[in-house]
Amino acid sequence: MRIRVHRDVTDGERRVALTPKSVATLVGAGHRVAVPAGAGQLAGFPDAAYRDAGADVFATTPEPADLLVGIGPFTPEDIAGSDAVIGFLDPLGTPGRAAELAATGATLIALEMIPRTTLAQSMDALSSQANVAGYQAVLLAATELPRFFPMLMTAAGTIRPSRVLVLGTGVAGLQAIATARRLGAVVSAYDIRPEAREQIESLGASFVGGPVSDAARSGGGYADEVDEDTRAAQQQALVDAVAAADVVISTAAVPGRKAPTLVTAAMVETMKPGSLIVDLAASTGGNCELTRAGEVVDHDGVVIHGPLDLSSRTAGDASEMLGKNIVALITHLAGDGTLSVEDEIGREACIARDGRIVSDRVTQALGSPA
Repeated sequence: MRIRVHRDVTDGERRVALTPKSVATLVGAGHRVAVPAGAGQLAGFPDAAYRDAGADVFATTPEPADLLVGIGPFTPEDIAGSDAVIGFLDPLGTPGRAAELAATGATLIALEMIPRTTLAQSMDALSSQANVAGYQAVLLAATELPRFFPMLMTAAGTIRPSRVLVLGTGVAGLQAIATARRLGAVVSAYDIRPEAREQIESLGASFVGGPVSDAARSGGGYADEVDEDTRAAQQQALVDAVAAADVVISTAAVPGRKAPTLVTAAMVETMKPGSLIVDLAASTGGNCELTRAGEVVDHDGVVIHGPLDLSSRTAGDASEMLGKNIVALITHLAGDGTLSVEDEIGREACIARDGRIVSDRVTQALGSPA
């Protein structure tokens, strides 16, 4: 196949969909790969490395492609001339955009829709990038917090460790727990799914009491929406934990829905001045009532970060991980050189083909209120 890498130009985006190592794997499998000049520069991958890996590096005119791979978002103009697209298409969050892309006739394969199964584990780009985001969230907190994370014994006396509260313990949340623990913080966490308590405690953190519900467990390891009574019970259970925390890292998300509000403005006002919140759910409305996507808010001395670029802050390794995910997906779907989406993984990940949406979940999202 002729594979072309998309130049991703979103503000703050430093990753690249394929690295020289992943290009070499694809070229070795018989594919031709074209990469825009400078596409990997911000992630630490110069054009020369792509050429050495066997890629065609082009400067201006996009190569025609059987398959376009990128991070996204994409426009119909971006994918013009490509038979198929692999990338983060956000089909549940922005189904209207997915429908516009579908109208081009290209086969659209959304990385967000890869099923979380054993067979698809090596293709799970959403999890690999969530790992990076969870790690970076803790580093951001440790840098911005006006206190040390670990306990220190100094000539000036003993300095107590910081208290970190993690809300939502999917991939990003578990990585945040592990990283904060490595930095010496005292960590507690909460998630509504029943299995979360064991996962939290296995990493050495304490489970914050609060409602758990089998009904909140959705497919693929994600939490599902809960009713207003359950959400109110969650907030009430978290009041004391939020007040005691030096850092709150929130990661709770529901695919295709607004992020659940777990930290109210009133709860923020109980936090100590100098404390901070890093809200990984900022792009979908935030877990904190005061979060503003892409901004830093100071509310009476409590600083709330709503970062949108955490995965890009470790762009080199994040790109290597993403590239491996995409190569694994291409190898699975095009093992004989022709892209096919007829097996379970292909059917789940493919959201559009032949000019129309073919995913029931995306069709439902198109019919739901914004």
